[in-house]
Amino acid sequence: MSSAGSERAPLPLSREKSVPPVAHAAARGEQKSGGRRDPFLDNAKYLTIVLVAIGHAWSPLVDDSRTASALYMVVYTFHMPAFIMISGYLSRSFEGTPRQVRRLLTGVVAPYLVFQTVYTFFMRAVDNPEREFRYQEPGFALWFLVALFLWRITTPLWKNLRWPVPVSLAVAVAASVTPSIDNDLNLMRVAQFLPFFVLGLQLRPEHFRLVRTRTARLAAVPVAGCAVVLAYWAVPRMSSSWFLHDRAAQAMGVPAWVGAVMYLALFGCALVLTACFLAWVPGRRLWCTALGAGTLYAYLLHVYPIKLARVLGWYDMQWVDHPLSRVAITVLAAVMMTVLCTAPVRKAFRFLVEPRMDWLFARQTPARHRRPRPGAAPPPGEDGSPPPAGKPRENATTASR
Repeated sequence: MSSAGSERAPLPLSREKSVPPVAHAAARGEQKSGGRRDPFLDNAKYLTIVLVAIGHAWSPLVDDSRTASALYMVVYTFHMPAFIMISGYLSRSFEGTPRQVRRLLTGVVAPYLVFQTVYTFFMRAVDNPEREFRYQEPGFALWFLVALFLWRITTPLWKNLRWPVPVSLAVAVAASVTPSIDNDLNLMRVAQFLPFFVLGLQLRPEHFRLVRTRTARLAAVPVAGCAVVLAYWAVPRMSSSWFLHDRAAQAMGVPAWVGAVMYLALFGCALVLTACFLAWVPGRRLWCTALGAGTLYAYLLHVYPIKLARVLGWYDMQWVDHPLSRVAITVLAAVMMTVLCTAPVRKAFRFLVEPRMDWLFARQTPARHRRPRPGAAPPPGEDGSPPPAGKPRENATTASR
């Protein structure tokens, strides 16, 4: 056990202390009274990160199988929106305090710089010896760290707007029809996925309870079935690139107004399928619940085996074309992510994902030890005078609330 005052702060996708608990294990990864984590979002985070890896593993298979393409479309419709929405929900207490900003720098910015560097060396070794270090262009899947930083740092802004979700939707639609947005910091994806994060900021426990009823679980079955049928129909009629949200409508060969309509339609589909997904997420503690704390580790580490399989041409092997082989690839991707979420992996790579960087920040002096500035009036009550009427004198207990 860590000593008092040295406990590590939670990862950006982990719990926030000031978010209220949720009845019936409904909505967060923070600890309950008694030291137990509420399992619902831990289960949801684990399942979404597994779907992320499965989607990446399926990507090279979509051209050879209409069924694989349809399933790929369905998964890509909601897996990142669900993951981002949960991230937004767990960011509700972010106010930009010094401690939160420090944690954002050490838990998001530092890992991005480290893994962008590692990824560049990795790609030099396996693919392109001349690959340059381009920190403004995130490597495969690393765009999410850039996006998470920008979304989280602007959280106070979104929390102070009267209509944050419509405003974020306007930003996303505008981005989806603006081809001049380049690849720097992957701003196209940052903007187009922004509404899901902002929506997560607005969610409350009662919203989760709406989709966690038996009626919702039963209704999700035909809805998901219809989504699969619709995706199967759409495979020869539309590009799966629409679901990546990484380019403007004009780059997809359609007019701007069509791109705007497509974005809004996909946003609605993502919300519906996310609701179906959350309706099926177990609310009780399972064998995989503890793995929800390691989703960021799995996200950052799965990049290398996935990319290695593509670069080395493993998908070109003859056995991959068999349907059972695709099932095997799916199972392998799920097993890989499960292993990468485990405690031994987190312990081994904590120095990269959660680096201690106390040396980077100024030491914070407790308020009670700070010397008043020359000529400054002492705080109420510290000069022997009573505090203002209606305001009780603070003590160590009330000051820490």
